Amino acid sequence: MYSGLAYFVTIFVIVISVFTTLYIKNELERLIREKNVLPFHICNVIIILMVSMLAHAVMTIYIIGNEFNWFPQLIILMSMILPIYFLGHIAFEKYKSIYRKYIPTENRKVVVLNEKYLKKKKLPSKFKDYNSFSKE
Repeated sequence: MYSGLAYFVTIFVIVISVFTTLYIKNELERLIREKNVLPFHICNVIIILMVSMLAHAVMTIYIIGNEFNWFPQLIILMSMILPIYFLGHIAFEKYKSIYRKYIPTENRKVVVLNEKYLKKKKLPSKFKDYNSFSKE
C-alpha cells in the first residue's frame, strides 16, 4: 500500500521533470543552435533520475519509514524513466512541428507561414477594443 503511494508520487515527479527538462533542452538548442542533441538527452535523463531518486527516497524514508535500497531502486526508476522520457520526447517534437512559425520549401528559398501557428497566436476579440476608452 505505502510503496504504491511512493511510486505514484515518483511517477508524478518523473512526468513533471520530463516535460520541464524537454522544454529547457528545446530552449538551449534554439539559443546555441546545436544540432547534436545526444548530450542534452543524456543530461536530461540523469537530472530526471536524480530528482526521482530524491522523491522516492524522501517518500520511502521519511513518510513511510522503510529502508531505502539504492541499487534496486536505480534499476526500477530507470525502467520507469526511459519509456516516459521517450514518449514525452515524441509528443514534444510533434507539438513543435505542428505549431512551427514557418515551413521552408524544398529549395529553402521561400518561407511559408504555418496557418496553425497563426490561429494559435490570434488574440481574443475582446482585446481589440481593450484600450479604446482611454483613447477617447
